[in-house]
Amino acid sequence: MKRFIINSRIVILLGFCLAMVVQGCKKGDLPHGIPKPPKPLVTGLKELQGSTVGPDGALYVTAPLDGTIWRVNPKTGAVRSFATGFPKRIPDLYYIGSGVVDVAFRGQTAYALVTGVAPDLDGHDTVGIYRVNGPNSFTVVADIGAWSIAHPPVPAFFVPTGFQYALEPYRDGFIVTDGHHNRVLYVTLTGEVTEVIAFADVVPTGLAVRGNTIYVTEAGPIPHLPENAKLMSISKKPPTATEVASAAGLDVGLFVDVEFSHGNALYVLAQGKWDGPFEGAPALPNTGALLNLRSNNTFKVVADGLNQPTSMEFIGDNAYVVSLAGEVWEIDNVWSLPYDL
Repeated sequence: MKRFIINSRIVILLGFCLAMVVQGCKKGDLPHGIPKPPKPLVTGLKELQGSTVGPDGALYVTAPLDGTIWRVNPKTGAVRSFATGFPKRIPDLYYIGSGVVDVAFRGQTAYALVTGVAPDLDGHDTVGIYRVNGPNSFTVVADIGAWSIAHPPVPAFFVPTGFQYALEPYRDGFIVTDGHHNRVLYVTLTGEVTEVIAFADVVPTGLAVRGNTIYVTEAGPIPHLPENAKLMSISKKPPTATEVASAAGLDVGLFVDVEFSHGNALYVLAQGKWDGPFEGAPALPNTGALLNLRSNNTFKVVADGLNQPTSMEFIGDNAYVVSLAGEVWEIDNVWSLPYDL
């Protein structure tokens, strides 16, 4: 256990704030607060998947069944269509996670990640990155499916175009996880695709970037046991993956996303307990959790009982969790206490 020698005034202030935390400390005092129970911000949408924060400060979420990207006002929960017309996931035909699965901005321009819609899964559309030109207009800027067919993983998997999960702005393009081909790709805005790093059967999912370091979550191979759910960091030169922490000892698994809070703390989203009848099935309902990475590289449960979450974002002091149930949940006051209290 780490021990700290700190100024007695800080000790007094810390004790005072802890005593007053229910009423809330002023911003800038110690500690920063405690998370409130998750509350519904948006309900009634269809099967949400990916998310990002736009340049306007709003939350943008993808809906594969609708082929739509929704804009969500984080203060009021008001929802409106931002872009639509993307290839849809056809129920009982395409796998869960097919269609428009993630969204990201470069400047004022939005880009969408579309997967699982090519002929190898009985579709007829392009697997790749689409640039949003308008409410009903987009352009394919990178055909990741074609590249994946031409550059199969070793060993090859049964979906030649892969099954991508997330994209994140990186350098002059994007990094993309392929949970089926077990690798991270770098994709330029001109459509060039290269492999950053390949893994064994770990199912890479969510992404975050800080400086030259890429953070990626791993759901782990079926049956997605907690000890196989990991947060990894990838260095730049040469690309090397290092385990940061795992869910070993916790009652949750199947990591799906990672994000930095406004205070630079790392948080991981676990979809929960998995007992699926087939590959690609989600975790059991209401078993997901939001986890905070502590300084000793273990996780602290911030919120649990989340219903099949898929992605998350931070806006100010609050976390917004997106779920397959077509919901967005808000968790207020998500920030780290000092010294891992």
